[in-house]
Amino acid sequence: MALAFRFTRKLVEVNGRLREYHVVEHSGAVAVVPVQEGKITLVKQTRPAVNQTLLEIPAGCLEPGEEPLICAQRELAEETGWRAKTWHELGWIYQAPGYSSEILYLYIATDLSMGEQNLDDSEDIEVVHMPVEDALAMARRGELKDAKTVAALFHLQNWLEKRPCS
Repeated sequence: MALAFRFTRKLVEVNGRLREYHVVEHSGAVAVVPVQEGKITLVKQTRPAVNQTLLEIPAGCLEPGEEPLICAQRELAEETGWRAKTWHELGWIYQAPGYSSEILYLYIATDLSMGEQNLDDSEDIEVVHMPVEDALAMARRGELKDAKTVAALFHLQNWLEKRPCS
């Protein structure tokens, strides 16, 4: 995989003065909310930057020239083993615009079937399945610390509320 980011220095005029900013230029990423029969699939993985193991939605960086949906399909399969028949695009968010240009594309994956997980040698992922309501409650209580997961759960709740009853 190619390096997904680089550090740059930007000079920007703010309030009539030239100011220096240090920025992480990022190629972009995807995050996927896999939902099946009222359950969501999360991944528990080590995050060395914060010295913690976090519960998150599956996610990963775009390869050069890769379309976000293709990346989302690849990351979902690699991290969880799931393959999704139906994809719902939720739009995109900035991950941390105070210092990074990273755009994160959000998807909901449904109509899931199980395949084989294919982790990178640097990943130590444990797949966790739980009711959607439990994940939403954890987010409301502040138990989920990953920003993309909390944002995606907000979008998931909105998407679920707008769906016609079946």
